[in-house]
Amino acid sequence: MSERAAATQSDEDRLARLRLIRSANIGPVTYAQLIARFGTAQAALDAIPQLAARGGGRAPRIADIARVAEEICAVDRLGARYLFRGQGLYPRLLNELEDAPPALIVRGNTALLERPAIAIVGARNASAAACRFARQLAQALGAEGVLVVSGLARGIDTSAHVGSLGTGTAGVIASGIDIAFPPENARLQEQIAQDGLLIAEQPPGREPLARHFPSRNRIIAGLALGTVVVEAAPRSGSLITARLANEAGREVMAVPGSPLDPRAQGCNLLIRDGATLIQSAADVIEAVRPIGGGFVAQGARDYDGPPVDYDAGEGERRIVLRLLGAAPVSVDEIIRQSELAPAIVQTVLLELELAGRLERHAGGRVSIIA
Repeated sequence: MSERAAATQSDEDRLARLRLIRSANIGPVTYAQLIARFGTAQAALDAIPQLAARGGGRAPRIADIARVAEEICAVDRLGARYLFRGQGLYPRLLNELEDAPPALIVRGNTALLERPAIAIVGARNASAAACRFARQLAQALGAEGVLVVSGLARGIDTSAHVGSLGTGTAGVIASGIDIAFPPENARLQEQIAQDGLLIAEQPPGREPLARHFPSRNRIIAGLALGTVVVEAAPRSGSLITARLANEAGREVMAVPGSPLDPRAQGCNLLIRDGATLIQSAADVIEAVRPIGGGFVAQGARDYDGPPVDYDAGEGERRIVLRLLGAAPVSVDEIIRQSELAPAIVQTVLLELELAGRLERHAGGRVSIIA
């Protein structure tokens, strides 16, 4: 097949996929089932009338070709592109969701999707201390090669994006890719589109509606190995994101807060119900390691970005040595108390073991040899 013929076929497939996605009564699960059954979007479109008839009803309204073509032109004009489920750069973890979006519209550096991701979410009316913590946590995770994902809302989301702008951040919005919400984050949203990655499920021009936010939250949770809730009320969108992450088999983490602060109640409830308590980036990385499979060390080789240095400094060695003793202690505890990156702690332990100064015990525990 010539390049021109392949390009034409690709354009036709994109048009057919979007017509299927934008048709009435066809949601993400239905879309996936149709593609799985008929192989192509056009074949699925052709089969819809017969399928509807078998169900005893009329065929749903199929999206108009001209209107879908207009959408494609708008996406191209905005400098954005489509990522279709099961094709190309579509995020692997998101694809695991039963109701994964059939198509994403993205602007920015799609290579960031190859990185392991952590979602940071929380209250819109967050405290200053919580915003500072979210910003610092995002910055520390970014330094470890992690893509920080959030929803561009006020408060914690904004702080997480600001903290990770220089290292890798993805903003998932509930509107079209060309709509800034909230309006005061318009500049930040454009920065993310330029330096990070902006992600939308809705077509261009679509204003954010209440029903779009839970859909956005599932994308945030689905992209990430785990979700960190920094501050949240008992009934909030952040807890919806946490629930979706848990249902997807991802790690749910929460930052504890004062029981006197209503904004901390959601996090404290999450911890009571089994969420991992976190206080540092090291805690986050250790919590998702069983899911990510030691992703940080792999990322130093695989990321499209500056390499991450895992050499330990003398100060870091002293911190680890101070926490070691004759009584066996878990490596997880050393990581938590040291507040160092897991890769740094493991490097120090390896050095000590090679030097004959460290003994390893069952259950992931270690002790110093006197």
